[in-house]
Amino acid sequence: MKNFVEIAVIGGGVIGTAITYYLAKAGFDVCLIERNGIAEGTSGRCDGRVIVYDQVPGESCRLAKMSLDLFPQLPDELGFDIGWSQEGTLLLMESEAEYQIAESHCKCMAETGLPYKMLDYHQVHSEEPGLAENVVGGLSVSCDGSVNPMALAQGFEYQAVKQGATVYSNTNVLDIKSNRSNTVDHIITDQGTIRVKKIINAAGSWAGAIGQMVNLSIPIKPRQGQLIVTERTFPVSGQPVSEFGYIVTRLEQNDYQREVTPVMEKYGIAFALEPTNANNFLIGTSRCFTGFDLTSNKELLTAMAKRAIRFYPGLRDIHVIRSYAGLRPYAPDHLPIISDTEIEGFYIAAGHEGNGISMAPITGELIANMIGNIPQRIDIDPFRWQRFSSPKEVDNA
Repeated sequence: MKNFVEIAVIGGGVIGTAITYYLAKAGFDVCLIERNGIAEGTSGRCDGRVIVYDQVPGESCRLAKMSLDLFPQLPDELGFDIGWSQEGTLLLMESEAEYQIAESHCKCMAETGLPYKMLDYHQVHSEEPGLAENVVGGLSVSCDGSVNPMALAQGFEYQAVKQGATVYSNTNVLDIKSNRSNTVDHIITDQGTIRVKKIINAAGSWAGAIGQMVNLSIPIKPRQGQLIVTERTFPVSGQPVSEFGYIVTRLEQNDYQREVTPVMEKYGIAFALEPTNANNFLIGTSRCFTGFDLTSNKELLTAMAKRAIRFYPGLRDIHVIRSYAGLRPYAPDHLPIISDTEIEGFYIAAGHEGNGISMAPITGELIANMIGNIPQRIDIDPFRWQRFSSPKEVDNA
């Protein structure tokens, strides 16, 4: 391990590797510290969707669009196959009330320049003949895409190293020390101590633990999500599909109540289906707080499967081959923290929840601009750490 590096990034998921890449690209002396392997945490336990339709209206929606626009060039820029494809998303509505909410949501998308198309009953059933009769309409968002999330992180790492960055995997951060002027000074790891000028906390669901090392109580906690993987089968759908209720569940910004069972409400279940290149499907989604537990939950998975069958009855005859859980770094207002802090030289880039894959490129760019004192392309005030007026009162358990 080096004795000194200008900037240390803590966390080897898509956010940390993206930041490391953009800093190295800008010419900074940077290292990445990851306690396990690259993309072995949250980034290796997700579906890899790059989406903009589920953002908080306003700057978050614009930020997601800016990040989406960076993806098509990444395979060539990184010199790495990240599995990028742009097949769009189809959102399904079960009621006229949901259809009206979707039309309102589209106003945000239109202001951001996002392409969309509302589909009536006949149009959506013509496009997706396997749908249940209770689906009343759809919203087609053609710009959404997918990547292999592990390949994305590995691609960022690969090109960052080519640009001069150093990566310390299987290295656990034990403590961070500041000097008398409250400026970060060095990081203590189980592989040695390294002096630094700046630290980027990109530890995702573990950002709170890193924050405590500099006496910051960061209001980010893990929100578990589980996915079902089916056997190889017939093409239930030729595109990624979600229920529009997913947005209602995720953002918690509307009084509309979906018709769901108490179990589905308990686990925040909303239907999503994603075809894979291997002709099987990923089925989700769930959102619940279980600490750092990654155990598969039979009650949850059963309810999630029933929810999927409600939208695509043909799924009832398909076998499940496995399931897995991941942790999303949840922030109370559903916005990421991309910011400096009152600790000189200590920055936070975490709290993206289920949008870490989508927002990785733009987060890397924003942090690199911040460090390099380069004007930003977007107002970053909504994402600043300082918006949490009493952060020490937040429980990070």
